[in-house]
Amino acid sequence: MKDHAQNDRLAWWREARFGMFIHFGVYAVSGHGEWDYYYEHIPQDEYVRLADRFVPEHYNPREWVRIAQDAGMRYMVMVTRHHDGFCMYDSKVSDFTSTKRAAKRDFIAEFAEACHSAGMRMGLYYSLVDWRFPGALFNIPRQPDEVYAPMVEQAHAQVREILTNYGKVDILWYDMAVPAGVWRAEELNAMARELQPDILINNRAGTPEDFGTPENAIVPEKRAWEACYTMNETWGYAEGDRNWKSANQLIYLLATCASGGGNLLLNVGPEPDGRFPREAVDRLRQVGAWMRTNGAAIYGAQPSPVTAPALGWGTYAGGKVYLIILRWPGSTVPFAWCANKVLKAKLLITGEEARIEQKGDRVWLHGFPEYPPDNLPSVIELTLDGEPKAAVPSFGLGDTRET
Repeated sequence: MKDHAQNDRLAWWREARFGMFIHFGVYAVSGHGEWDYYYEHIPQDEYVRLADRFVPEHYNPREWVRIAQDAGMRYMVMVTRHHDGFCMYDSKVSDFTSTKRAAKRDFIAEFAEACHSAGMRMGLYYSLVDWRFPGALFNIPRQPDEVYAPMVEQAHAQVREILTNYGKVDILWYDMAVPAGVWRAEELNAMARELQPDILINNRAGTPEDFGTPENAIVPEKRAWEACYTMNETWGYAEGDRNWKSANQLIYLLATCASGGGNLLLNVGPEPDGRFPREAVDRLRQVGAWMRTNGAAIYGAQPSPVTAPALGWGTYAGGKVYLIILRWPGSTVPFAWCANKVLKAKLLITGEEARIEQKGDRVWLHGFPEYPPDNLPSVIELTLDGEPKAAVPSFGLGDTRET
């Protein structure tokens, strides 16, 4: 019964496959990334003063939602409070909040309203650790559990706040359960599910919950999983980080996740004034154009037994197999190990249909352009004579059988 209920909760998420992560907070002011408090060993009273300069006059989450939708993203997850302890909302159990410092705004309330009004699924990120508390840093010995008790109590109170005050929350995205074993995770998650019965919860509070979260790596799991990636090298805004992934690289990541039955949660770190970096917007616009043509290969995708591994990835969605071609082979597209009869092959970007040649498990798709029709991956939609099945050798390469 529990597995059935979990699958029901995950249905929309598995269909979505593509979401936006947003790391925004006072660390944007320094422009050194979201760990500057820790890495630069900034005294607490000095770090607190950053909040007096954090007044993002161009913060407009409705525009963020529009950009995400244009990119083909189906959900968004925003940081409510990072490891530095600064709350982007009106917390009653902390004075270090956006409503009590210079901004005088509840950024999460505005984000929630923007998502809800646009029909965008909304997730909230919450870091359990708060570096302002005793014993919370990494480079000191573990303290007795009672030392961490005030920080744990704050975490429980703040999770209750963010799941009570902002309408429907689709995802609770924990981070940094450090030190391990002190957070009373089962109790915390029971409260979360009582407050938001349909919520999806990730695995970073110390219990498995609904989905795994490999970070800046694609590690498929046997259960639901989501790879979270930066668009450059940092999560929060870093002025000196110019190492932006290209649109081609981002589509490669998305296709790799979808072909493994997982999601891609792609991060944007807004600038101090609240606007997305131009480089991020440009790349998201390109990804969105690709998704409008090729999204059928991504949304609801599952791993395909029929694929073209020498050329790229394969997905299975909506009764079709999609070959996501990363290395265009020329006017003839070859693949093998296919136990099905291929009935139709169409290049999505042009609508051209191939002449199909098939000998046993080997297939050649003739008549496509000699050169790739776009500088981004091309997708070929295959119609097969039934559920896709792979053919594998019984003894040698000359003898194949269905699996």
